[in-house]
Amino acid sequence: MDRRTFISSLAALAATSTGALAESRTIFNFNTGSRSRSSGGGSFFGRSRYRGKKTVSYKTNEKPGTIIVSTRKRKLYFVLADNKAIEYGVGVGRQGFTWSGAARIARKAEWPAWHPPKEMIEREKKKYGRTLPARMEGGPNNPLGARALYLYQGGRDTLYRIHGTNAPASIGTAQSSGCIRMLNKEVIDLHKRVRIGAKVIVS
Repeated sequence: MDRRTFISSLAALAATSTGALAESRTIFNFNTGSRSRSSGGGSFFGRSRYRGKKTVSYKTNEKPGTIIVSTRKRKLYFVLADNKAIEYGVGVGRQGFTWSGAARIARKAEWPAWHPPKEMIEREKKKYGRTLPARMEGGPNNPLGARALYLYQGGRDTLYRIHGTNAPASIGTAQSSGCIRMLNKEVIDLHKRVRIGAKVIVS
């Protein structure tokens, strides 16, 4: 076998293996509470129209390191010095599940496990006949994605999170149960920047 044939064989084998892995991957849909198989190597829920984070001019009296979420604009701002901020696209709560106020980051987690709130489990069962898992281990199929920032008020868990998502097409939409969703690669970036105790303002 000559070198060219050998390399072609390796490429074909890699493509076949990758396809098999993609076909067998199971994705958990946060919106429906169901598991579905992906197809091909792309995102199961399609591609987002969002084009990525950027640094923008942003005037605020809040200190650098503060997170400000605009649910109307579906943007999250990480405040920098000199009237600048990093602007990220986010997904927000659907009608009836939006919230606003100030909170603090009390905990950060990498590839967090998901524990659906009791109210969510009951609601999904009653309304749709779906049974959500009591716990789902962290990983690429987990609806909390690659990272999670836990929001507390007065020392108590609000049950709201800023987290990644395995449904990137949901960025820029309002379809969550109140949590703030980000692309996995961008929540990883934010996770590195934000400190425990940082202020979060949602409006």
